[in-house]
Amino acid sequence: MILHQIEALKAIGVTEVVLAINYQPEVMLNFLKDFEAKLEIKITCSQETEPLGTAGPLALARDKLIDDSEMIEFHKSHGGEASIMVTKVDEPSKYGVVVMEETTGQVERFVEKPKLFVGNKINAGIYLLNPSVLDRIELRPTSIEKEVFPKIAAEKKLYAMVLPGFWMDIGQPRDYITGLRLYLDSLRKKSSPKLACGTHIIGNVLVDESAKIGEGCLIGPDVAIGPGCVVESGVRLSRCTVMRGVRIKKHACISSSIIGWHSTVGQWARVENMTILGEDVHVGDEIYSNGGVVLPHKEIKSSILKPEIVM
Repeated sequence: MILHQIEALKAIGVTEVVLAINYQPEVMLNFLKDFEAKLEIKITCSQETEPLGTAGPLALARDKLIDDSEMIEFHKSHGGEASIMVTKVDEPSKYGVVVMEETTGQVERFVEKPKLFVGNKINAGIYLLNPSVLDRIELRPTSIEKEVFPKIAAEKKLYAMVLPGFWMDIGQPRDYITGLRLYLDSLRKKSSPKLACGTHIIGNVLVDESAKIGEGCLIGPDVAIGPGCVVESGVRLSRCTVMRGVRIKKHACISSSIIGWHSTVGQWARVENMTILGEDVHVGDEIYSNGGVVLPHKEIKSSILKPEIVM
């Protein structure tokens, strides 16, 4: 999903991206190194030694930050200090709502998970800021949404633009799988050469060029297979993500699940119903997982018959 966002920035002319990273930085750095040359865009990382929230990383990356074409024009036109993208949702009570003046886009206030209807526009997480906003942020764990934006809004210097495209929250695994489907759909509409094809492919599928697929497999729809994966013969995959370095052994069946880095799924195993395998998880032969969430570095020797967390 990060790659999708970087590709979108590249498409509108962005030449450098700065990413704030904290958790497992070496994994992220190795991943980005592979794609920097492919995408022909400079990717710089600002590494946190402790989680700094959503505003703190901006202060940390101050020396790396420099001055989506439509949003830039909007930002220049209103003369304020900051612009945020908002999106319309059907259930605003689940989010923080942005109350704004409809004609000018000037943000009046934020209402967190309102019980009464005050609007249906929420923060879409895309910002365009004047450098002066960085002067408002201390180098400490800080929330830009809760601590910085309300102050700018109180000074009538914060404006919002309605996102013209599609937006969704992919914070939960089920939402991630839905997001993957929509992303693959967008590639199909663009007739992207990235999509795999062949008699063993059904619907929209991404397969990294370094992955190896055995004979007699049936893959798709809505599948992403990462670098260095090995899918042995007779495997069935649908609506799932298979991350870097995974091995799926003969005749295994995986659907609606996420298989973490360097994991193994045994022969004739069946993994389904939003099963999530963390990094370096090894599922034995003929094991069944029905919605198991397995933490990293575990070996699964018995079936998981109902959704549960395996620690």
